Amino acid sequence: MDAFDLRILSRLQADASLPLAELAEAVGLSPTPCWRRVQKLEGAGYIKRRVALLDRDRLQAGVTVFIAVKTARHSMEWLERFHAAVQDLPEIVDFYRMSGEIDYLLKAYVCDIAAYDALYKKLISRIDLNDVTSMFAMEELKSTTAIPLGFAALGS
Repeated sequence: MDAFDLRILSRLQADASLPLAELAEAVGLSPTPCWRRVQKLEGAGYIKRRVALLDRDRLQAGVTVFIAVKTARHSMEWLERFHAAVQDLPEIVDFYRMSGEIDYLLKAYVCDIAAYDALYKKLISRIDLNDVTSMFAMEELKSTTAIPLGFAALGS
């Protein structure tokens, strides 16, 4: 990974729809070497996929809910069941196993409290949960999909 690769990744994080010629010019390469580097970065797994970021408010999914789960069960079997219970719930966009007082943290997008209640009922119908705390975001102060690239430069 060199400076050209990092510049390519930075530009693609900002706008993956950039035409190759514009991307190449922005990073200081001609189109063919730039295209080869993008292909190499994709093949090596640095670029997982290219997506469009949608406007949640316009799509009636503007309410962000964080769902903190504590459990008394700490087995692989229970974790696999919980994972399976969450997988096909489109409202849940992030799912983490945590350290500390919270065992699992889920992030969901819904349109309102009633939609969250329906999601909660679906979730508890699929798996037993001991302690669930829901927190509604009042205001989104920062949200990004960009990965900080400074750490990648350290490993080069």
